[in-house]
Parts: sequence; structure tokens; C-alpha cells
Amino acid sequence: MKKSVYITVILLVLFSCVKEDHFGLSPYGNIKKFLVSNQAGNAVIDNENQTVTIEIPGGVELSSLVIQEMELSSFATADKAVGDVIDLSDEATINVIAEDGSEHAWAIESFVASATPQLDNGDLNAWYKTSSDYYEPGADAASTIWGTGNQGTQILGKIATAPYDLGNNNLAARMETYDLGLAGVPLKTPIAAGSLFTGYFDSDKLDPTDPEAAVIFGTPFTGRPVKIRFTYSYVPGAVNEDRYGNVLDYDDSCDIYAFLEVRLGGETQRLGTAWFRSSEVQSELITTDMPVIYGPLDDSYPDYMKPEDGNFVSGDSATYLLPTHISFVASSSYDGANFAGAVGSVLIVDDVELVYEEE
Repeated sequence: MKKSVYITVILLVLFSCVKEDHFGLSPYGNIKKFLVSNQAGNAVIDNENQTVTIEIPGGVELSSLVIQEMELSSFATADKAVGDVIDLSDEATINVIAEDGSEHAWAIESFVASATPQLDNGDLNAWYKTSSDYYEPGADAASTIWGTGNQGTQILGKIATAPYDLGNNNLAARMETYDLGLAGVPLKTPIAAGSLFTGYFDSDKLDPTDPEAAVIFGTPFTGRPVKIRFTYSYVPGAVNEDRYGNVLDYDDSCDIYAFLEVRLGGETQRLGTAWFRSSEVQSELITTDMPVIYGPLDDSYPDYMKPEDGNFVSGDSATYLLPTHISFVASSSYDGANFAGAVGSVLIVDDVELVYEEE
């Protein structure tokens, strides 16, 4: 049994790594991911026209931005690299050389970001079909800011997060906690909780014993909302158990939370925190708000709301600093990362909105 699980995982990794199929020297010279310092949202990458368009907050010096991430086609090289300075006060050019020697000139453009940005596809109406025949949130894999854990569970025939039709062309995200059956026995991974997050699933880091090992949380973001509004329903499953099958004396809970973070120089500091955790049955969809708390959290807040390393932005700078990233996360079982939860717990989330003024 254990051998078959490992073989399945290896096959998933191999197939998920094949992104541009070609025999012989590759002609692909694409920029597949791009991030510069102070970037306000995901770069918009147009392969057909070979352009990258980037949001930069107002007031940022455009002539001295630093490339923080750049992913190219397999075996391609470029005349710019991570750590290089790029001047976006006017259109810049990055020359990409494919494996076959063909040259591809990419235009890099910037524009001023909104002071009150929203999360792209926050209404969760856009979903695209993957090559494995299940759906993920977003218009397509290249542009979406949203990820799920489906890449890790679909190999076992479980799609824990899926679009949910509310009628009138309105879709939501439905997350359910599933029993993994015999496939989860060898590694003591009995359940898979449905999840939704800003970020992406990196199959190269897949670890069947650690659901979050392959999850890269967060997307570039520079707003300062006062609260986060969303619509949800939740029904916990009947029996809440830990990963060893022990029945717990409390009900399962959903988790919906958001972190505003400052990521600079390889360090991550928490700027803002918003959290909603509930075990109450909420059969009908309702709209609720999570206030965003800026700066360190004192002892009146539960420990689970605080970063494990305690690394907050200092109290003074928390009153004015802009974040560089936002991580929004929702799960049908709050402790699903530790394989604890109630089979059958169902969370539906829709219309995630960032509110910038007190009402």
C-alpha cells in the first residue's frame, strides 16, 4: 500500500512539471512569472504579444526597482536576473534567449496601482478547467491569484474545493472535508480538508505528510483595508477526529483569515491580521466582516492568530506602512493541515471584498 502511494505521488510530480512539451531544442522564450520590489499585484503576462504589465503604488521611484522573481521557459536565459535593477519609468526590455537560440524581446510596462485595491476574482465567478479535468478559481493558470489543495488530493480521486453554482451566473467556492480511506492509512493522513488561498500550489514541493509544504501563500498587494467582508455558509461534520482516529470533544470549525505582510530582504513581518473561526452551524449564506488589526497582537488574542516566529511590524510603523503581500485563506476544517477534522464539513465562500472606510 505504501509503495503505491509513493508511486502515485511521484507520477503527480512528474506530470505536473511538464509545462511546455517539445522534442528537441526548445523554441520557447517566455517569461512565466515576474515580480519586482513594491509590486502591487500579480504581473499580467501576455505571451502572444510578449509583454509584462505591473502595478506599482503611487510615489514609488520607478527607476530603481529590483527584480525579485523571474521564471523563464525551460532552458531559456535572459539578459536580466533576480537581483538586477530595472528602470520602469519608461517601457523596459528584457531579452530572452530560448534553448534553440531564438531571441524574444519582452516589453515590461508599469502603471500606478489603486490606493484601494481589491482581490482579483474576489467574487469567485471565474473558474478554469485544468488538464486533469477539475476546476480551479481564476480565468487561467497563468493569471490567477488563487490556489487550492486540489493538486494534492485529485490523485486520490478527491476534489475538495470546487465551484458551486448559486444561480443567476453567480459562482462560489465550495470546500468539503473528505475521508481519504485506505489511501491515507499508511501515512496517517485520514482526511483532506477543502481549502482556498491566495498563492499557488508548487507540486515540486509536494509532501503527502505535510499539506502546506507545497503551498506558497500570498500575492502582491499594497492596500490598507479596515476590514474584509465575505459571504459564507458552514455546516461542520458529525464526528471531529484527530489524525489517529481519536474522537475530539469539540466540533470542527471553519477557518477564514487574512494576513497583510511586509516581505523584504528575505524576511516576512506581519502588518495586519483578520481572522474568523467558527464551529456554529450556518446553513444559509450570510455576509460578515473581519476587522483588520494592524500591528502586534496582545495577550487578549488567541495564540493561533499570531505568527509562530512572533515577527510583527513594529507598533509605530504599523500605523502607516503599506504591505507588500496579502494571504487570504479559507478551509472547511481549521486543523486540516494536521489531518484533524470532521468528514463532511462543508464551507462555502463567496464575494470576498476589502473595505477601506468605516461604515
